[in-house]
Amino acid sequence: MRAVDTNVLVRLITQDDVRQFAAASRWVEGGVWVSLLALAEAVWVLSAVYGRGRSEIASAVETLLNHRELSLQDPEVVTAALAEFRRYPRVSFSGCLLLELSRSAGHLPLGTFDRDLGKVEGAERL
Repeated sequence: MRAVDTNVLVRLITQDDVRQFAAASRWVEGGVWVSLLALAEAVWVLSAVYGRGRSEIASAVETLLNHRELSLQDPEVVTAALAEFRRYPRVSFSGCLLLELSRSAGHLPLGTFDRDLGKVEGAERL
């Protein structure tokens, strides 16, 4: 199975460049793998570059999870991270993803200096 990088995901989500969106759409036909790194970077780009809000980001991640051509790495972890992201409005998606990866691997608590992430079950503020 082929894979995609961050900018392909961003094109699929934003559709802001017609030519690149078409190329990205063709590339994912038949199925592609999406790494957690590419997903986390895409969420950062949506927030930092495109100014997308939390609800738009949550919807984009959900769309990627449900996309028939995309196979996300550890989809159960992404689903859990998305639930935490929706539950805790001050915690970043990447923070939620780190916590859920740690939980999935059986390595809790997750130590953090992030005041808000430290309030989530499984994290410990240092």
